[in-house]
Amino acid sequence: MGFMMAFSQLGILFGPLIGGALTEYATWRWCFYINLPVGAVVAVALCFAPVPAGPEKTESKKFNIGTFLHGLDLIGFALFAPAIIQILLALEWGGTKFPWSGSTVIGLFCGGAATTIVFLTWEYFKGEDAMIPFSMVRRRIFWSSCLTVFFTFASMLILNYFLPIYYQAVRGASPTMSGVDLLPSIISQMIFAIVSGVLVRKVGYFLPFSIACGVLTAISNGLLSTLDPHTSVGKWIGYQILGGVGRGCGIQMPIIAIQNLLPKSQASVAMSLLIFSQTFGGALFLAFAQTVFNTGLSSALKKYAPEVATETVLAAGATGVKNAVPKAVLPQVLQAYSVAINHVFYLGAGAAAAATIVCLGMGMHSIKKAQAAQATQTAPAVPEKEAV
Repeated sequence: MGFMMAFSQLGILFGPLIGGALTEYATWRWCFYINLPVGAVVAVALCFAPVPAGPEKTESKKFNIGTFLHGLDLIGFALFAPAIIQILLALEWGGTKFPWSGSTVIGLFCGGAATTIVFLTWEYFKGEDAMIPFSMVRRRIFWSSCLTVFFTFASMLILNYFLPIYYQAVRGASPTMSGVDLLPSIISQMIFAIVSGVLVRKVGYFLPFSIACGVLTAISNGLLSTLDPHTSVGKWIGYQILGGVGRGCGIQMPIIAIQNLLPKSQASVAMSLLIFSQTFGGALFLAFAQTVFNTGLSSALKKYAPEVATETVLAAGATGVKNAVPKAVLPQVLQAYSVAINHVFYLGAGAAAAATIVCLGMGMHSIKKAQAAQATQTAPAVPEKEAV
């Protein structure tokens, strides 16, 4: 698992570099176009990937399209997708395209909440055939793992998104160099993903690594919130390495917990929901972070450069802010920009602290004992009394 997570970091490693170069020397649209050939290569590779053997069937049954569609819970998905879309749109549009008190934003929040209630009601009556079986949700190892990865990825994406903005807007780095400046975080995370995977296999316990992940990431974000236009190179490199070590230690631990401590019959659904949790956490907190940044920038500009309009700075973007304001007030504007980004890192620190707390719910379980129990086909590694 550590090696798999390390290889996944290669995409994160080259992503900012390639994306920055495409933005600087071609057009930002190529950041999306390039996904087409890459996706094609992955699709071809998947055709040759071996498919693991499924659970043994006690009796052979003919394929029935009706039973298959019933098992997909299409009604649940038709309720779930609009609920998430409405909530994300409300967070994305609130305070930017529409005011928070506007009917559009309030309507989206109310619609999302109402649809979520209907979805949960449907899932409850659907039982074990539901898209999200409640019997699995009640297991503490499941919901604590989902919440841990939710907050961990939220903190990571906040850093990956806003730290390059700091480099470009405040320090004047090009899009390509802002990707290079992110390497200390990515490389340290990649290395310690391998190290932690090996160590978990040796010691058998994943919880200490999850705790270390949350603590180190929270400290790193707290230190990053002190960045200003004059912060030395050594400091922002060190702050990134600290966070990279933390995330490398624990980012794959919820996956290890789910794979080893849940019954095999629930593992595939649990992994799907775990991946959804990390994606949704990142999307949700990026929307929060953008709101925090916009609000913080408006307040900081009123303090440091009241003659400059917030809309002017936001419209200029990270790379154009220096050309959008008079040179006489540029230092004050950059200071305000830095303060706004600092507020965003407060949010990242809070998300990491939340991950530290919720990961305790995964418990001090030994994966060695769980694997031994599964090998002898004994009872599940996590007793039912720990379901809540």
